[in-house]
Amino acid sequence: MYNKRWFQALIVSILVFALFLLMKNNQYVFDPFVKYFKAISFPIIAAGVLYYLTRPVVHFLDRYKTPRVISIIVVFLLLIAVGTFVIRVIAPIAQDQFSRFYDNLPRMIEEVERIIDLWQENQSVLPEEIMTEIQSAQDQLLNSMKDITIGFTDFIINTVASVVQFVFLLFLVPFFFFFMLKDGEKMQPFITQFFKEGKAANIAKLMNRIDRTLSSYIQGQLLVSFCVGVLLFIGYVIIDLNYSLTLALFGMMTNVIPFVGPYLAVIPALLVALFQDPIMVVWVGIIMLIAQQIEGNLISPNVMGKVLSIHPLTIITLILAAGSIAGFLGLVFVVPFYAVVKTIITHVYEENLDSKEF
Repeated sequence: MYNKRWFQALIVSILVFALFLLMKNNQYVFDPFVKYFKAISFPIIAAGVLYYLTRPVVHFLDRYKTPRVISIIVVFLLLIAVGTFVIRVIAPIAQDQFSRFYDNLPRMIEEVERIIDLWQENQSVLPEEIMTEIQSAQDQLLNSMKDITIGFTDFIINTVASVVQFVFLLFLVPFFFFFMLKDGEKMQPFITQFFKEGKAANIAKLMNRIDRTLSSYIQGQLLVSFCVGVLLFIGYVIIDLNYSLTLALFGMMTNVIPFVGPYLAVIPALLVALFQDPIMVVWVGIIMLIAQQIEGNLISPNVMGKVLSIHPLTIITLILAAGSIAGFLGLVFVVPFYAVVKTIITHVYEENLDSKEF
């Protein structure tokens, strides 16, 4: 029994659980390691995303025998050009639209209060108990909207307080990014050289599968989000929706969150449309529906393919759990993390099945 794979897997699972339990009960021991990981996680993750986004450019230049250093310089120049375009062209327009939206937010809240008061004055059908619950929910909603306007200033102050640390970490990103592009392909041979030939081939195969999974997700998800943002912007401009660029950028960013991102993107657009012209709510809904149909039936299948093969119900469960545990970062990273874990488990299972030892 001790040589059975299922028994060995059970022992490993127990040891992993015991390790997590030990870490939880002795957090002070691991605090330095946790702080160190938090300090380097942002530049590594940011550089990794840039690495997977720009690696196709490097591979394209490699086909023409371009030296790797020259290819990296070309990539940096392209990123600088894109960043300059965003800062000089897109950012001023988005900032102006966001400022106007924030200035109009109190008036929008007052309009919501007026509509609710008007509805209450003409409401005499519902029982008093239900009306009490509705009134309580309305008061909470209005208080939350007011807290947003008040807390926004505090949010800005707290954000400014951490700018120095963020800028320092931001300067580390190009260094990590440069060495990833330069030596990223050397990692696999470096790791496999410590194992025997058969084991090294197995590890190399697993690393290639993980690499394809991450590449497909990062390149695909960001490209799909960009396409959705462009489609939303075109649609909002056509119907002459206020703050069209800001709302499209918001939709582009929220679309990075799988499955629930599109629903989050449409909420502010619907609110703006409601106060601009109620009939525009219908047009915003139609635009979002068309954009999601194009994304779901044309863009995503051709860009991301079937590499991840994750059921929508699994995605919903993961997002609900990750959101409550790790907040926004959990929403963004839970799906690729799950995809990598799934790739590892699938690889181990297939290798054991092929060896007929399972």
